[in-house]
Amino acid sequence: MGELSGMVAVVTGASRGIGASVAERLAQAGAAVAVTARTAHEGDHPFEGSVATVVDQINENGGRAIPIPADLSVQDDRQRIVDTATAELGPIDILVNNAAITYFEPVSEFTERHYRLMFEVQVRAPFELAQLVLPGMRERKRGWIVNISSGAARHPVGPPYAGRIGGGGTVYGMCKAALERFTTGLASEVYEDGVAVNVVSPSGLVVTPGVKHHRLDEFTPPERQEPVEVMAEAVYALATGDPATLTGKVTYAKEILAELGR
Repeated sequence: MGELSGMVAVVTGASRGIGASVAERLAQAGAAVAVTARTAHEGDHPFEGSVATVVDQINENGGRAIPIPADLSVQDDRQRIVDTATAELGPIDILVNNAAITYFEPVSEFTERHYRLMFEVQVRAPFELAQLVLPGMRERKRGWIVNISSGAARHPVGPPYAGRIGGGGTVYGMCKAALERFTTGLASEVYEDGVAVNVVSPSGLVVTPGVKHHRLDEFTPPERQEPVEVMAEAVYALATGDPATLTGKVTYAKEILAELGR
């Protein structure tokens, strides 16, 4: 029996990295977790990790989780995630929008396909998933939506401008900035309904498989890297906070944990 016992959580992008760690942390606290991502089984993606692996890990540790393989760029899949989680686990209390697809390309070379795909997964999907879960949350007068952002949402400082590590991060930053503004706006809209909406970013670089793929860790000293468990704990803190006081936050993992004394 944990603090989230009896609650249902949906975590997107949960086949590996931050999403997997968040799903495991919420399950450890007693939530029944719908684990969703594109990678259904090991070997379906070049990176290690899958929905099946995360679900097996949670269930083997005494938690409860179900797999929902889905592509968040597809509108029908977004609806199916909510329908399946609700049918198999119950009404959704917690939504964690973590999924991302990223192309690091300069604006002059950015293709329309990549642009549309990034906005579908990182902006439109969180927006639509929130729309789908909000009616139930409002009816029950409780709910927590946690969006995962990045320091890339910050405006570049200049002029003069130093070269951006990794290069081509403008569209990624646009997506995350849009997600942050959506978070604060939605928080104000649903405050009277007892629903908390927050956004949290890593305080440092979390070395996920995607980060390694883009070689971002090679340009980040160890002292600026952050264990994935810190992000998982920050999400857990936001998903258990009082919606009357802990909502509308645009924060960073270590910052919010320090603020809450955790």
